[in-house]
Amino acid sequence: MTGYHSLTGIVRCVPHIQKSGGKEFVDHGSYVPRDSGHYKGGKHDYDYDHESVLGSHTVAEEYEHLPPEEAKKRLFSLALKMDANGDKYVDKKELIDWVLKSFKSLTEEEAMDEMEDEDKNDDGKVTWEEHVSETYGMYGDDLVVNQTPEDMEMLENDRELFKAADVNGNGVLEKSEYSGFSHPEELNICIRCFTTTEHFAIEKDRFINDLDLNGDHKLSREEVLICNTAKNEVAHLIKSSDTDEDGKLSIQEIVDHYDIFVGSEATDFGEQLQHQKYKDEL
Repeated sequence: MTGYHSLTGIVRCVPHIQKSGGKEFVDHGSYVPRDSGHYKGGKHDYDYDHESVLGSHTVAEEYEHLPPEEAKKRLFSLALKMDANGDKYVDKKELIDWVLKSFKSLTEEEAMDEMEDEDKNDDGKVTWEEHVSETYGMYGDDLVVNQTPEDMEMLENDRELFKAADVNGNGVLEKSEYSGFSHPEELNICIRCFTTTEHFAIEKDRFINDLDLNGDHKLSREEVLICNTAKNEVAHLIKSSDTDEDGKLSIQEIVDHYDIFVGSEATDFGEQLQHQKYKDEL
């Protein structure tokens, strides 16, 4: 599916409840943003920044074991790729583009991890029964017998999302479809979903006032690029690294602040010391 959904084209369903730890979770029917853990208990979580730049939990963890000089070397190559127009600077729009691509890569990685858990027979597909047994621990008649109304409502909600994500209509979710089920809030396939009229009203207001800048009731590429999560992360990265305060980052400024962008064994060790100090003070 290509393009962006108009507000009137939204499928009415409710969020899929995720089990995996890297992503968004449902809180009273609404999604908690990806950056909700950026500051935990008032403490800055550098892992979120690293993953937003690298687009992978696995790669971010790999950087934690790299010597600083190697981390800088690799970041230099990444910074050149961020610089889309080749002017030796990474401006706000270029960085937003990069972070959005990273978010998409994170979504795909997280979806594949979750799919691996649910695909019990390793055939590269997930059936409805596999999802229900893995997520809810229900089998056969358990799906309809001795379930509370709340359980049945959650099952029905998931069923709606499952059907919406099943683009080819063959009754199972393939790898190309699964991320639409596990991360509906981030992908074009799905679909904003709401549990109540109130939730719908809130999201409609956000669409009109925050995203639909030209008032045409569609999300253009430019409007999507300034979605709040990516915009906030880019503002944070620039503020933390813009030494000369010119509103953009030179390649050197990015490399000089490698600990913010990608980290290394040195920054990981420093975080461990800080964590240990906090534990000692308790």
